[in-house]
Amino acid sequence: MGIVRYSIYKTLKILKRLFLFEITTSGLSHHVMRVSKIFEDVYEEILQDVQTGCTLFADETGWRIKGNLWWLWVFGTEHSAYFSIDKSRGSDVVLRILGEIFPGVMVVDGWGAYTSIISDQQSCMAHLLRKIRKFYAKFPELKDIARFYVKFRRIIRDGERLQGFRKEYGEEKFLRRFARLETRLEELLRWPNPDNILQSIIDKVRRQQPRILTFVRHPGVPCHNNFAEYLIRIGVLKRKISGGSKSEEGAKAYAVLLSIFTTCKLRKIPFLRFIRESLKHYIRTGKPLLLKEFVEVETLKKAAKLL
Repeated sequence: MGIVRYSIYKTLKILKRLFLFEITTSGLSHHVMRVSKIFEDVYEEILQDVQTGCTLFADETGWRIKGNLWWLWVFGTEHSAYFSIDKSRGSDVVLRILGEIFPGVMVVDGWGAYTSIISDQQSCMAHLLRKIRKFYAKFPELKDIARFYVKFRRIIRDGERLQGFRKEYGEEKFLRRFARLETRLEELLRWPNPDNILQSIIDKVRRQQPRILTFVRHPGVPCHNNFAEYLIRIGVLKRKISGGSKSEEGAKAYAVLLSIFTTCKLRKIPFLRFIRESLKHYIRTGKPLLLKEFVEVETLKKAAKLL
């Protein structure tokens, strides 16, 4: 019920007030879980879309089930969002959802679990720059931190400009400038005689070095993970309302319905209408209407109206 930004108790009140329909909290939860099972084929459809995406954004955040810490994961593309709630925050989740190889570019927050698979990866530079700013806020007397930050940020911004001018420059000039950018980054990480604090910052950046300038080589790929953070915030709404899930089954149901809701939002598909039409299809055929099929049906309806 958090999908529509209401707690289950508020939903019960709305059902009673508007529709004179009374049901217990356990009864409503049972129906939500039952509906989520009907839509597992749609959930799988979204997963397949995510697995074959060109650019994939991923993020994870804490989630409570009966007060115990679990993790809400999201794997999203421009048109699809797949959520999963798991006990683990480790690489086993990434491997289970994406497999050992992802053919596109992954944009992630730098968490080590994502490096378990073979793929081109871009770490979130907004995260990394934020960490450096926090160091400087804590140690403002260490001016080398500020100097390092400015130089590092300039490399990222020059990378964004280079990405945008690739067609104008032509491939040969682009590759020359990209190599120069990589050299500047390497030279920055060889900062002479850093103090212990700056060295710890350099070590953090060094660990991400293979994933700092990936975005430059891939048109349209950002240097930040803002999109995944946007997606994960949609999922966190329920956490703010109810604190998490009461059971593993409830968490799975939420992940299924949240994936469908968010994917509908990204594709500008009316969520409630899709649910209604898909359930009608299930009653007739024993299978839910997939998102792709729903779009095809809606397109045919619009075409028929024009005749």
